[in-house]
Amino acid sequence: MAIKGNLHDFTLTQLLNLINLAQKTGTLVVEGSNEAIEVFFTDGKLAYAQTGQEDNSLVGILHKSQLLSSAQFRGIKANVNGMSDKELGLLLINANYFSQQDILLSLQNHFVDVLNRLFTWMEGFFQFETDVSPPEDKITVRVNLENIILEGSRQIRELEHLEEEIPSLEIGVKFVDRPGANVANLKLSTEEWRVIPYIDPKNTLRQIAKVTELTDIEIRQVIYSLVQAGIVEMVRSISHQGTPPSPRLPDHIVKGDKEEGKSLIFRIIDRIRSL
Repeated sequence: MAIKGNLHDFTLTQLLNLINLAQKTGTLVVEGSNEAIEVFFTDGKLAYAQTGQEDNSLVGILHKSQLLSSAQFRGIKANVNGMSDKELGLLLINANYFSQQDILLSLQNHFVDVLNRLFTWMEGFFQFETDVSPPEDKITVRVNLENIILEGSRQIRELEHLEEEIPSLEIGVKFVDRPGANVANLKLSTEEWRVIPYIDPKNTLRQIAKVTELTDIEIRQVIYSLVQAGIVEMVRSISHQGTPPSPRLPDHIVKGDKEEGKSLIFRIIDRIRSL
């Protein structure tokens, strides 16, 4: 018998606890506003996961995991000739490209990442069908759900906190006039460096997230971190509808400040250019 519902009423944590404790075998399909995710379980353990918007092939996952360069990815992709993931995996192992452990760990990390995305979904229609196995040509794993549930619960609490701090993505952000951060000790993440060039009241957080390919929770994490560091502050957006964000610095930053020397932002841009 299938289990159906909405994540708004029956959370992913509850679903995974049910699958784990009852040691269910089957497939969970969740349809969100922009994508659908399928997760397969065997005896209450994560076996396989895929999303309709990504390359779910083995070679695609190895490329995403940075185990294959872009050139290697294109070369293998052009010569698989309908080969299944199991056949390709065996070929790569026999050719000493990777060990079995390399491939299984890469797949495991990818499947867990796909499942973890569902923890950021507040709504989505789901259906769990028992005794539905992963595609036969796919390589499966066996991952216990306990740690995934614990990490997902922590992620949900973090998301709730971020939504309290940043309730809307239609707001803008600007650099503070007198930053409190010590630039000499400033260490930003890759995502924060990607966002920095788009900090401008004309760009909403939603626009910045789209152009930097960050999820709603990731853009909230980045902006909250920059606010806490005293680098930016949230303001009412002056965005023009339909105008895509562009990496632009305010005029007074570009020109510099003769009295105070280089501003924080001017030095940040210098650092970006030196990377």
